[in-house]
This record gives sequence, structure tokens and C-alpha cells, in this order.
Amino acid sequence: MCSLITGGSRGIGFSIAKALAKAGSDIVLMARNKMRLVKAQNDLAGIGRNVRIYPFDMVEVDGIKEIYSKIIDDTGGIDILINNAGGLRRGSAETLSLKDWNFVINLNLSSVFALSQAFAKERIEKEKRGKIINISSVTSEVTRKHIAAYAASKGGIRQLTKSLAVDWAQYHINVNAIGPGYFKTDLTRPLWQDEMFDNWIKKRTPEGRWGSPDELGYAAVFLASPASDFITGQTLYVDGGFLSTMGSVS
Repeated sequence: MCSLITGGSRGIGFSIAKALAKAGSDIVLMARNKMRLVKAQNDLAGIGRNVRIYPFDMVEVDGIKEIYSKIIDDTGGIDILINNAGGLRRGSAETLSLKDWNFVINLNLSSVFALSQAFAKERIEKEKRGKIINISSVTSEVTRKHIAAYAASKGGIRQLTKSLAVDWAQYHINVNAIGPGYFKTDLTRPLWQDEMFDNWIKKRTPEGRWGSPDELGYAAVFLASPASDFITGQTLYVDGGFLSTMGSVS
């Protein structure tokens, strides 16, 4: 078994890669920064699985088909695809530039479609099963100020997950998503280092805390395993109860 994780050099992506490696999967990591990839590769070495790294910027959507073909040639095939790479540009909707909008949509949504398509074509051609796990967000359901592009991209991920699941179920390719609540990562650093926002999250989340990226790894192992073979088109929200409570999220 071999798993490909985009944005896998740190944060949520690395935690998922570590969990899948511990579950017995070989690992392929993709990310922009080669030094971080090398560090992640070294950090995973002790688990005893084969770990390959491929520096690549997922914003370059037109290059995804080529890099994926190289990965297939090198590995012989990917069984599990984790579409984790993502980013955001903060700003009020009336001032957000089209350049920033396009950056977020390309990285968070268009690249997911392009890589998923390449994955599915290879699986279909070889008549092999496959699992796709997209990383969505609670902002696919609710939102707050200054993240219009990010919220739009994650809402798109929710619906793309459903659409791909319907198209590819006949080929035994399961497509699901994980919707994290508020987790302490590099991406959310400005939020959890803000005392007022930190306190608000803890009060707004029934569990009373931020999530740990390792907790998303466990969810990914479930969706990647035979235990989820009859689950497709779903988003599993790992949010400490955030979406279940009443109250403002502004």
C-alpha cells in the first residue's frame, strides 16, 4: 500500500502521513519546500516504511499531470490520495484582489480536482481500488469575516467530494473528506497566538480546546482502511463539537 499526501511536510499533512505510515503504508510526500520535505522524510524514517519526497507547488495546476506520472513511474502506483495542501489570503471581501482569490481557489480546489483526476484515471486503467481523502474545513458549513476565498474553496471541496464519489463509485474509488475544526498548526498560528481568539475558540468548542493534528491522522487511517469501504461522498467533521453548538461564528 502506498499513500500520497500533498502538503505533507508539516502540520496536518505530516500528522496524517505519520499515522498512515504507522498503519503500514509506504509514503509519498509533496510540498513546496524541499528542506522541510527532507526533514519530514527523516522524521518518518524510524517507522520503517519507504518514504519518497517530491518538491512541487500545487498552485501550478497545469504541472500536476506530469509530476503525478513521474510518481507512478517511481512507485508503481498510489492506493490512497490525501489532498491536504492548502492556504488562504485574509482580507475583507470588498478589498480582496482577484489575484489572491485565484491563488486560493487554484491551491485549495483546482489542484484537488486535477490530482484526483490523475489518480482516478490510473486506478481505472489498472482496474484497482482507490481511496481519496480531501481535507475540507468547518468553513465549508459556517464562516467568519475576511476568509471569503478560503470558505468558498472549502465549500467547493465538500461538493466536489460528493460529485467525485458519485462518478467513481462504479470503479471502487471511495472519495471522502475530513473537515477539521480549529487545530493548532502553522496556518492557524495567528489565531491561536491571539489571546482573545484563543479564548473564543475554547469557549465555542464543547471540548474546550484546540485540536491536535495527530487526531486528524486517526480519522484519515479510518477513511483509508477497509473499515470505510461502504462510505463515500461524506465529510467527517473532526471539530470537538464546534458545528453542533449554537452561537455566532463571526
